[in-house]
Amino acid sequence: MRVFSSIPYVILLFVFFECFGQVKNIGLPELRNFKKNEYKGGTQNWGIDEDQNGNLYFANNNGLLQFDGTSWYKYTIPNQSLIRTVKVANDGKIYVGGYNEFGYFLANQKGKLIYHSVSRLVDRKKISLIDFIWKLHVINDQVFFQSFGRLYVFKNGKLHVIEAPSRFQFSFSVNNELYLQDMSKGLMVFRNGSLVALPGTRVFNNTEVWGMLALDNQQFLIATLDKGLFLYRNGVSKPWLNEANNFVLKNSSLGCILIKDKFIVINSVLDGIVICDKSGNIIQHLNRKKGMQNNTVLSSFIDNKSNVWLGLDNGITFVNENSPFTYFGFSYELSTVYASVFHDGYLYVATNRGLFYHSLSGPFKEDMFTLVEGTTGQAWNVQVIDGQLFCGHNRGAMLIDKGRLSGIMHSNGYWGFKKIPGRPNFLIGSNYNGFGIFEKKASGWAFKCVLSGIQTSSSTFQVDEQTVWLKKDSDVYQLTLSPDLSRFSNVKKYSSLVPSLKGIGSIQSINGKVYFQTQNRFFKYSYEQSLFYEDVKLSRIFANVPKFRHVVEDSQGNFWYTFNESIGALMKQHDGTYKNSIAPFSNLTGNLVSDYPSINTVNQNNIFIGLTDGLAHYDLSAQTDFITRPKAFIRSFSFPGDTLFIGNGKISKKGCNVPYSTNNVKFTFSSPTYENLEHVEYSYQLEGFDDQWSPWSTISMKEYTNLHEDDYRMKVRVRNSYGVESEAAVFSFTVAPPFYRHPLAYIFYILLIAVSVYLIRQRIRMKIRKNKYYETIEQRRLYLEREAKIRQEQYDLEKEIEKLKNDKLQIRILAKDKELVNNSLQVVKKNKILNGIINKLKDIDAETLDDSVKFQFNKLNKSIVKEVNTDKSWKDLEKHIKNVHFDFLKRLKEKYPTISPREMDLSTYLLMNMSTKEIAEIMNISGGGVELARYRLRKKLGLNKKENLIGFLMSI
Repeated sequence: MRVFSSIPYVILLFVFFECFGQVKNIGLPELRNFKKNEYKGGTQNWGIDEDQNGNLYFANNNGLLQFDGTSWYKYTIPNQSLIRTVKVANDGKIYVGGYNEFGYFLANQKGKLIYHSVSRLVDRKKISLIDFIWKLHVINDQVFFQSFGRLYVFKNGKLHVIEAPSRFQFSFSVNNELYLQDMSKGLMVFRNGSLVALPGTRVFNNTEVWGMLALDNQQFLIATLDKGLFLYRNGVSKPWLNEANNFVLKNSSLGCILIKDKFIVINSVLDGIVICDKSGNIIQHLNRKKGMQNNTVLSSFIDNKSNVWLGLDNGITFVNENSPFTYFGFSYELSTVYASVFHDGYLYVATNRGLFYHSLSGPFKEDMFTLVEGTTGQAWNVQVIDGQLFCGHNRGAMLIDKGRLSGIMHSNGYWGFKKIPGRPNFLIGSNYNGFGIFEKKASGWAFKCVLSGIQTSSSTFQVDEQTVWLKKDSDVYQLTLSPDLSRFSNVKKYSSLVPSLKGIGSIQSINGKVYFQTQNRFFKYSYEQSLFYEDVKLSRIFANVPKFRHVVEDSQGNFWYTFNESIGALMKQHDGTYKNSIAPFSNLTGNLVSDYPSINTVNQNNIFIGLTDGLAHYDLSAQTDFITRPKAFIRSFSFPGDTLFIGNGKISKKGCNVPYSTNNVKFTFSSPTYENLEHVEYSYQLEGFDDQWSPWSTISMKEYTNLHEDDYRMKVRVRNSYGVESEAAVFSFTVAPPFYRHPLAYIFYILLIAVSVYLIRQRIRMKIRKNKYYETIEQRRLYLEREAKIRQEQYDLEKEIEKLKNDKLQIRILAKDKELVNNSLQVVKKNKILNGIINKLKDIDAETLDDSVKFQFNKLNKSIVKEVNTDKSWKDLEKHIKNVHFDFLKRLKEKYPTISPREMDLSTYLLMNMSTKEIAEIMNISGGGVELARYRLRKKLGLNKKENLIGFLMSI
C-alpha cells in the first residue's frame, strides 16, 4: 500500500474541495440505473414518493410502480391509463392521478393494494372529460388533484371542483400551501377555499413554471421551462442570475427540489440534473456522460436518507448523495489506479493507461483528467521526493514537471523509489531486474548505476540506515549496500521472523522505522543481536482487527490496512488511542487493486483511494449520519390459495392460520436500503422449525414445505453493505392440524374411546354372561360326558370282568379240557393195555386149563372185553372238544369251507397245543400220519413252509 501526501497543498484543497455539508463538489456520487425491463413498466416516470416503511412509488406510463429495495410491483387503475402523479398520505393512502381518472390505493385486510376511485364522485353530466391529472398534493386533511382545466379538492369523502380562471399549468406545495400557475393570472395561492393571484407573477404567463420552492420564509425560487430561474419576494419576480440559471437557459428546466434545505436539485430536458447551493453555484452535474441512462429528467425526489431519485424519460436513476464517497471513473478518463499524489497544484494519478493529472485551480465538474504525454502505458507509481515528481513506469524511471514528461532517467521498468538515509543526494529504485541508484546533481536527478548482487524484482521494499529490505512472496531479503553504492555486499534471506511464526506478511515504514509484520504482530530488526524482536505496543493496537496483508501510516497518523478484498482504518483519536473503522469502506470491497492498494490522505476531508475502475474520494467528516441501521421487512407471506402482503401494512403480525392441507409457506423479504443493493444480505430463522439463524445471503425469499402443525415465528434480519444489521422483523402464524389431529377431533376421539370402552365393557359383560352360560352348559355336558364315560368305563369294566371271568372260565374249561384229554388219553392207554391183555389172553389156550381156571379165565376175559366195549370216554372227549371250540371251528369252516371234519379235528388238537404223539394216539394214527395230515392242512390253508401253523390257527 502507498500513501502520498503533499502538505503545502492542504490549504488549497480546503479552498477547492470544501464539501459543502452533504453534497460534494469533487467526484461523482454512486449512481444506480433501473431500466424498464427491470421494473417491468413504461419508459417515462412522472412522479415519485415514499411511504412510512420506506417503499418507493413511481407514477409510470404503465401504472403505479412500487419498489421495496428487493422487488418491483406494478398496479394499474381501472382504465389502464398512465399515471402522471403520486403522493403518499400519512394515513397510508397512495393517491394517484392519470387520464380521466384519479383516486387512491389502500391495502386491504390481506395487505394487497386495492384501488379506490375518487373521480367517481365527479358529476359526469357536468364534466364529461376530466383530462390528465398532472399534479396532486396532500395538505393537512385535503387532497388536491390538478388538471389543466380544474382543481379537484377531496376532503372527508366529498369532492369540490374549482374551475381554472384560464388554464392551469402546474401546481406546487410550498410551506404547506398550494400554489398554481394560471396562464392568464400568473401564480395563484389556494386560501380559504378560493384562489388568490400573487402580484408580480404575470411575467410567467408566456412560459411554463415547472418548479417552485422556498429558499427562506419570504423568498421563492421559481423554475421555468425556457426562461430560466427567478426569485420571487414581496410581490417582485426577478431573474436569478448565476451559474444554475445559465444551465437552465441552455437546457430547460423540468422542476426542482431541495436537499436538507441546503442544496437545490434542478431537472433539465437536455442535460440531466445539476445540484447547486442556495447561491446558484453548481456543485454537481450528473448526465448521461456521467453515468445516467437518460438526460431528460421528468421528476426528482429526496428519500428519507437524503438520497436522490430521478424519474427519467426512459428509466429511473438512484443517486447516493448521502455518502462520504464520490468517484472518478470512466467519465474522468480514469481506469485502474495504482497511486495518486498532489504536486504543484495538480492531482496526479498513476493508472494502467498512463499518468493523468487534473488541476486544482477549480472544482471537478466537467473537466476530465489529462494524460501526461509520453506516459501512455503502465504507470506503477507516482511520488514526490525533494520537490521533484517521480513516476515508476513500465517504460522506465520518469521525471514529471508541470504536467509534462521532463525526462526518462533509466529505461528499465520501475516500481518505486526511496531515499537512502544518511545519503541525501541518492535515491534507490526497485525495477524489473533488481535495483538502480539515482544521484542528485546540480542539473537535477540522474541515473547512476544498477546494483549488482541480486536480480530479484519486487514492488515492496523499505530502506533504513544500514539495509535495503526487499519482500518477495513470503520471504524477506536483507540487502547490505556497499559504501560506493555500486552493489549489495551481503544478501541474506529470511523466511520467518521467529520460529513460531511461519512466513512474513508485509514490511512497512511506521514513524520512520521499518517494521515487519506477520499475523498482525509487528517486529523490528536488532542489528546488535542480529534478530527480530516484537514491538508489543504496536502489536496490541492491531490485536483486534482482521488478519491483514498490507498496512501503512498516513500523514495524519492513521493506519490503513487491507484484508481479503476489503480495506479498514485505525483512526487516531485525540487521546492517542485508535478507533477501528471498517463499515464505511465495505462498499469498496472487491474494487481495490489487489497487491497495489493506494491511499492518499491529505486531511480528513480529502482521502483518495485507488480502485480497479477509477479513484474514490472519501470525506471522513461527512459520515456523521452516513451509516444508519437498516430495517427488515417480511414483505409477503403466502401459502397455496392465499397471499398476505405484510409490507403494505394493515396486516397483523400475529394470528395467521394456515390449513394443514396447504402447509407449504413462502416468505419474501425486503429492506428499504437502496445503497449497494447487490451487497444487501438477509438472514432468517423460523422458530419452531430452525434451530439457528440461516447464513447471510442475498436471496430475499424462503420456502418451507410440509410444516407440522404448530405455532411458528418467522424472524428476518437484514445486513447492509456496511455490515450493519437490523433488528429482526417478526411474523407469527399457526399451521392448523389436519382434521384428524384437531383438538375437536381429540375430543371426538376421547368420546369415541369412552363410548367404545363402554360398549366393549357391555359386550364383554354380555360375553362373560354368555360364556358363563355356555360354560355351565359345557360343564353340564362334560359332567354328562364324564358320567357317561364313567358308566361306559363301568360297563367296560363289567364286561372286562365278565371277560376275565369268561377267560378265567375258558382257562378253567381249557384246563378241564386238558385234564379231560389227559384222562381220555389215560383211558385210551388203559383200553389199549386191556386190548393187549385181551390179545395176550387169546394166545392162551383155555382148553388146557381146568374148568375152574377156565371159568375164571373166561370170566376175566369177558370182563375185560366188556370194559373195553362199554367205555364211551373217547366219544365224550370228542363231543366236549367240539363244544368248547365251537366258535373256532365255526370261523374255520366259514373261512375255509372245503376243510374236512378230520382236518377240523386236527386243527382243534393243534390249537390245544397237543403234541404229535398225543394227536397220533387220539386220532389212532401213526406219527407219520400226523405229519402228513399237518402237511395237507397247511396246503389247504394256503400256508408256505415258513409260516407257523399253530400261530395261524390261533389268529383265526
